[in-house]
Amino acid sequence: MPTATLSLSDTAALNGLVAVIRKRAPLVAFTGAGISTESGIPDYRGPQGLWTSGSATPVMYDDFISNEEVRRQWWRALPERVERAGSHQPNEGHMALVRLEEADVLAVTITQNIDGLHQDAGADGERVFELHGNTRRIRCTNCRRVFPIEPFLEMHDRLEDPPDCPVCSGILKSASVAFGEPMPEDVLKLSLAVAQETGVMLVVGSTLTVNPAARIPQIAKQSGAYLAILNQGETALDGEADLLLSVPSGPALTYLADRLLAEASEQHG
Repeated sequence: MPTATLSLSDTAALNGLVAVIRKRAPLVAFTGAGISTESGIPDYRGPQGLWTSGSATPVMYDDFISNEEVRRQWWRALPERVERAGSHQPNEGHMALVRLEEADVLAVTITQNIDGLHQDAGADGERVFELHGNTRRIRCTNCRRVFPIEPFLEMHDRLEDPPDCPVCSGILKSASVAFGEPMPEDVLKLSLAVAQETGVMLVVGSTLTVNPAARIPQIAKQSGAYLAILNQGETALDGEADLLLSVPSGPALTYLADRLLAEASEQHG
């Protein structure tokens, strides 16, 4: 087991979490940017985060809709963004969650991330609820239809102006949620329903400061779930957590999966 970066107190706490999950499954995971930092994707609010360092300027939804030049610049940079995103691979934390999903220990992964790494690791797309969408697809802002990104990449060199929706001629943008853009209501409703029913809510790599997404673990707690938070840094729900661990997500989730699946194997052995 990859315990080199976990202290004895960390593993003891994780052993306790194993016991809780065994008694109170189903388990739901709620993941934020922190789970993907080990894949080389910077988070937002950590010490080297995109907002902390000022190295990223978010595109505002209203600006994208109202300003054709903003859209033109976005489309012009599309191949570079896709290539950069494609250089990142799932890490052991993503893999550990897939192992738990395949063993039916993990019911659903609710994620704030737009990188698609849960699916790249092998997660069932039907069991990954993407609160903030996904950068690998294109969505029409009018009819809400979603399209694969590949055809737009193939025609990119021939594009002089931002393309329109092939169905309704509406404005097309990334299927990820921009700043100021409403979150997809269907995904939010599904996530809230799952949160109200789960026995254990496991938060991984999120500061829980972005609403309404951050309300989901809180609602799980209020509905009777055990709330465990694995995050390197403070979160908005530290005071409500049943378990709070400042640990790297990859080793912690791998340790958790190893223990849970070993116990399951012993019970069936």
